Amino acid sequence: MQLQLGVAIIVAILAVVFALQNAVPITVSFLTWRFESSLALVLLITVALGVIMSLLVSVPSKIKRMKLISSQKKKIQELEWDLQRESERKKEEEIESEEPELPSE
Repeated sequence: MQLQLGVAIIVAILAVVFALQNAVPITVSFLTWRFESSLALVLLITVALGVIMSLLVSVPSKIKRMKLISSQKKKIQELEWDLQRESERKKEEEIESEEPELPSE
């Protein structure tokens, strides 16, 4: 977690330096849409959109993995409970087999 925070801070600092050094105004055209902005702002917005899109693409697989882990944890709990119950049953059988039978009169 601390490594990720450190990397994020370094990337943020580099982005600020980049923005300060690339303040040249440019015109962006897309179909009938046009706007003017600094080169740095356009590139940073593009990178941010790419990060958001990659996060959105990875969310379904993360949710699927979390569901799988949850179901496996439940299965492990059930198996541990069955194992404990079986162990207790065997102990009871051993105790019953060790008790001497009383002779019948």
